[in-house]
Amino acid sequence: MGFKQHYQLMAGYNQRMNNQVYAAAAKLDESILAKDSGAFFGSILGTLNHIMVADLVWLGRYRSLSDRYQSLQELSQFSKPKALSEILHTDFNALSEKRRQLDDLIIRWLTDEVEEEDYALNLHYSSMTGGKSIRNFGELLAHFFNHQTHHRGQASTLLSQAGKDIGITDFAIDIPNLAPSD
Repeated sequence: MGFKQHYQLMAGYNQRMNNQVYAAAAKLDESILAKDSGAFFGSILGTLNHIMVADLVWLGRYRSLSDRYQSLQELSQFSKPKALSEILHTDFNALSEKRRQLDDLIIRWLTDEVEEEDYALNLHYSSMTGGKSIRNFGELLAHFFNHQTHHRGQASTLLSQAGKDIGITDFAIDIPNLAPSD
């Protein structure tokens, strides 16, 4: 499996997990979603906003790699975050809808526009504090998905503490089973 297939698989997993997290969160009252629970980004809502903020920041950086990345032009329909702790949406339903749109965009971008050779490219970018970096795009995309998984894990813990189960989280169920069927 090449990078392209791998990251398409990761994007599908990402979408499935976000759907599960948001479905569990939708069963909670807004006050519980916004309650500071001592997590790094405070609350369930704060954590979910942070994941979206980081996604938007990284996708904005990736846009500069190729003129083929036309779907990333749709980022203009999203808020442009200024800080990693920024709350883009205080309304859970609005955040949920934007998450759905962003996950669809990520899948479309990775499926239709990113080519296998792109993963070897180096991305020149500045951090939110102005630090300059040049790093491999393929590895940065691994960071992109790993970051989401890390903070979804925090959201999962907060949801569990609120009595909500997000279901099966294993990536293994998304990996095609190559065993012959009986």
